[in-house]
Order: sequence, then structure tokens, then C-alpha cells
Amino acid sequence: MNKIIIPMAVVVGVAIASCSTGTTANQTVTPSVVSVAQPSKALMGYADIAEKVLPSVVNLDVFDDSGQGGSGSGFIISEDGYIVTNHHVAAAFGDATIVVTFSDESVVEGTLVGSDAGYDIAVVKVDITGLPTLPLEKPTAKVRVGDVAVALGSPLGLQGTVTAGIVSALNRPVIAGDFGGAAYINAVQTDAAINPGNSGGPLVNNLGQLIGVNSAIASTGDVAGSIGLGFAIPVKTAMRIANEIIKTGSSSTPVIGVSLDESFFGPGAKIAEVTAGSSAKKAGLKVGDIITSVNGNIIADSVEVIVSIRANAPGDTIEIEVDRGNKTKLFSLVLESA
Repeated sequence: MNKIIIPMAVVVGVAIASCSTGTTANQTVTPSVVSVAQPSKALMGYADIAEKVLPSVVNLDVFDDSGQGGSGSGFIISEDGYIVTNHHVAAAFGDATIVVTFSDESVVEGTLVGSDAGYDIAVVKVDITGLPTLPLEKPTAKVRVGDVAVALGSPLGLQGTVTAGIVSALNRPVIAGDFGGAAYINAVQTDAAINPGNSGGPLVNNLGQLIGVNSAIASTGDVAGSIGLGFAIPVKTAMRIANEIIKTGSSSTPVIGVSLDESFFGPGAKIAEVTAGSSAKKAGLKVGDIITSVNGNIIADSVEVIVSIRANAPGDTIEIEVDRGNKTKLFSLVLESA
């Protein structure tokens, strides 16, 4: 199947593009959501969700000294001014000016606290207090395919836009990003309309609770726009990275200490190298082992290994099943930090 690349990596024969809106000189470019089951609490209508969430959603315009820049979305997570967005929105242009526009149309300059290209998450800080925040309470039920998903942000610069759909799939392995490195996302797929400019905005459930961060869209041609295939960074992963950035200015990536054979096309992922002293080495994994599942989830290829591991945190214990010769073996190991 031919793969069409629109400035991001490709998954399953379609291009996965970031969803922020960018400009370079005189040319307009199109640079750039985890849901929850129907909770037991009283569900909200779309208008109530919008009323609850929109005050915390912001527009970000990012420009460097040469005039290169872009725009995207973000959301406020603390009253003292911390804003979560995508790496490809806030950090794609290096040491750039970040202009934050709030829902009441007030404008202030923000500062990049830090970002992680591998997870496509960034944190911006504004010097204001008493801001409205997006509720970060844990959703009351597990995310299920078919749950309501509502995306909020600034597609094509149209701030305060609300679109709705459902969770189309869970644990969708997506490689996205070409601004500073690829992001491996164990994504939530949604058919809520996500377009350039939505990147970094929230995806919420039918209680207005955060379930993911809009990050990428699939496209079948040269024009990036919604075809009902949007992808988001799950809330658990996104907030782990954001909180680490707020505390330390950087974040950690979980690894097991192996390299994978890129010439092996599956099913599964073949181990090409095991790092001495790593958790994989200590657990007993060997070169030539074919990883077939991670924490019980069947693995089709090396991308699924990476996203499955990165969905966890350093220090977590995971189970990896491998085929070794004619035998199946199960290993338990603690994730290291890279």
C-alpha cells in the first residue's frame, strides 16, 4: 500500500499530520483526544460541556525572529498560569515568542517551560493568577469505544470551536511529528472533527472531564483536514509528562534496554540487541526473541512495542511475552528511565 506523507509519519497507509496551523514567510502551512465510558453521574449536553470547558481553552500563536511560526491550541491546568499544549505547537520554532489568547480575548505573552518531542507534549507558563482551569479529576469510568468525545480548540484560527463525536478506537499506535523528532503515541482515535489549529487542545468526555490532548490527524491527500480520523495523547500519559516538565523542566521516557530489528516485519517485533545491565538483560530477554505481547496486548510490529512501553512510566512493572524458537516465554521487568 502506498504511503502518503503530510509533514508527519505514516500509519496504516495514511498520513498522520500534526494539527497546528503554521506560516512561513508569505506561505501558509498546515501544521496541527482518550475518552471515558458513560459515567454513573448525570451526563451533560454539548452546550453544558462547552460552557464548562471553553473558559480554560486558549489559542497559541508562536513566531520566531525570522517570521516563521504557527498557531495551535492549549488548555489551562492551574490557576497560576500553567498551560498544556503540543510540542509541535509551542516548541517547533526554537526560541520563539508565544502569544496566548484567552477565551475572553485578552492576550498575554507566555514562556515555554519545557517540552518532550517524543510524547508531543509541552507546557507554557503565563504570569497571571486566578485563571479558569480545566477540571482534571479522574474520569469516573474506563474509556470505551463508542463513548462521547468532544474536541475544543482553534481549528484554522477559529478560537472557541467545539466539535463532537465518539471514541472510534483505543490504543491506536501512531507515529506523528517532524518538528524535532517523532512522537510515538498509544492514541485514542476519534471521529470528532479535528483540523489544523486543534493541536494541543483538549478532548473531553460527556462530563467535561479531560480524556486526551489532540495531536494528529490522518489524511489521504496533500491537503490536511478532518476526514473523521483524529488522534489524541491519552490523558494519563499527557499529564504525567506535563507534571514532570512543571517540576523539573524535562520529562522521562520508559525503556527496557533493547534495540529492535527494523528489517523484521512481524508479526511481532524481533530483538536485535540487548543492552548490558538493562532490565531486559536482567529479566532474561535475548537477541532473536520475538516480542508478541506487552501487558497482554498483542504486538503486530516494532511501533506497537514502543507505544505500548511509552504508555507506562519509569518504575512501572510490565509483562512481555516472546516467542523463542518453538517456545513461548513470559518475562516481568521494571521499566528504566531514558
